[in-house]
Amino acid sequence: MQAVLSTGAVPRKRFVSNSRESVRMFRLGWMEALSKVYWWVPPLVYSPLVVLLLIHAAAIEHVAPGSMALWFVGGMLTWTPTEYVLHRWAFHYEPRAQWSQRLHFIIHGVHHDYPNDAYRLVMPPSASLPITMMFYGLFYLVLPASGLQSFVAGFMSGYVAYDLMHYALHHASWRMPWFAWLKRNHMQHHFVEPDRRYGVSSPLWDIVLRSRGRS
Repeated sequence: MQAVLSTGAVPRKRFVSNSRESVRMFRLGWMEALSKVYWWVPPLVYSPLVVLLLIHAAAIEHVAPGSMALWFVGGMLTWTPTEYVLHRWAFHYEPRAQWSQRLHFIIHGVHHDYPNDAYRLVMPPSASLPITMMFYGLFYLVLPASGLQSFVAGFMSGYVAYDLMHYALHHASWRMPWFAWLKRNHMQHHFVEPDRRYGVSSPLWDIVLRSRGRS
């Protein structure tokens, strides 16, 4: 087990663990606890928010069901390029400063060093909720009031589906051909081509932006 730094973060390691071991990232117990999360926490947290947003759209904004459905699907589809951009250019950005390297390890490096750690596969709400609020503010600026709530509900649903799929790719053994293909694609990203195959729930944007890697 690595020693925890006085700053609270573990430095970026240079190996990949194939076991389910983990690493302590923070000295303070409550911070360490917030860095771990069960797979069922994101749907537990976000499902009520999605329902409330849809109720708001229907009861307060008086949006027609068909229009709500279109905005909802639009939000889900918007998640897919967002997932790719965050994974490729935020999570895989390699900073040079020591403090930013430690931050990078906390955000995503720990997952690549300990990919089978079941408690650091989905994003803790302590991190995902502030990011969600930032996206809500962005969508508020560019979307009409009639579509905002349904769109954000779809965007949140896309995020939760991604988080659950990411967990399943590491810990489920479903036999459906499409799942086996996605799992193989993601394992290639982890163990063979970490600078390729950034799409987790879909390879679409890897194909469009030519980061697909070797077949």
